[in-house]
Amino acid sequence: MDVSEALDRRGLAAALGAFGLWGVFPLFIGLLAPANPVEISAHRVVWTFATCLLVLAVVGTLRRTWTTASDRRLLARLALGAVFLASNWLIFVIAVEIDRVVDASLGYFLNPLVSAGLAVVVLRERLRPAQWVALGIAGVGIVVMAVGLGTVPWIALALAATFGMYGLTKKQVGGRVTALSGLSIETAVLLLPALVYLVVLQGSGASTFGADVGVGGLPGHSLLLVSSGFVSAVPLVLFAAAARRLPLATVAMTQFVAPVLQFLAGVVVLGEQMSTPRWIGFGFVWVALVVLSVDIVRSTRRPFRPSAEPEPTPA
Repeated sequence: MDVSEALDRRGLAAALGAFGLWGVFPLFIGLLAPANPVEISAHRVVWTFATCLLVLAVVGTLRRTWTTASDRRLLARLALGAVFLASNWLIFVIAVEIDRVVDASLGYFLNPLVSAGLAVVVLRERLRPAQWVALGIAGVGIVVMAVGLGTVPWIALALAATFGMYGLTKKQVGGRVTALSGLSIETAVLLLPALVYLVVLQGSGASTFGADVGVGGLPGHSLLLVSSGFVSAVPLVLFAAAARRLPLATVAMTQFVAPVLQFLAGVVVLGEQMSTPRWIGFGFVWVALVVLSVDIVRSTRRPFRPSAEPEPTPA
């Protein structure tokens, strides 16, 4: 085995690990009840920041991250990204708590298509004909679900939109910041409001953190809230490692592991119902993704032309 093959295997393992963890994340969120979505998201911010800070200190890049944060224009971009990331996290937790995991999976299925649309609208990039076809097919699927169900799948669209905008801010930042440093700065931006909320919640007696201490067992609920930071940071680190080692087409294929697992978690494990309009709508979206994936594979065999890149799924 040569070195490049070993790197590819490690990269593939990292990608599958990242998207696999994101795929089963709804089941983890379900364990955090009875904490409300805002409390869960606030804890996720606090403990993700703590995890990132610890890792940066261990690998010796804490000073470099501080230097990066001193760039005001870069900090502004990352702060904007932090707002979209926090919104995405909160909507995802709400989706889990109101039994809409399938809708959440639809949002992440739509993510590559939304990224392509943003590339046209914001970055003025030109899409290939197959990408336009994929967007059209996905649009038909959303219309079918909206008409058939009598309501727009707002959770799916909100998740796709917020993470699409988050991905756009990361793209504009480019290679000036690593995934870990970027996440550290983003959670640092969100840290103060998250801490204020948790302190107020604790003072009002409505916090679930620490409520399980002294009831005859280990503080399992509180430990789970703390572990949410580790669970959030690890997939992003794995994704960053995979992105450095794998070609774009491979990353594009493996990213669908996450929404597939989320879909299965919603239908098989959590027992969410799939009506006929939802199946038809999902079918259109899946066909669109096949068209997009085939186009990505073909484009890697030709000279590079700008197109929308796949983004990590920040469940």
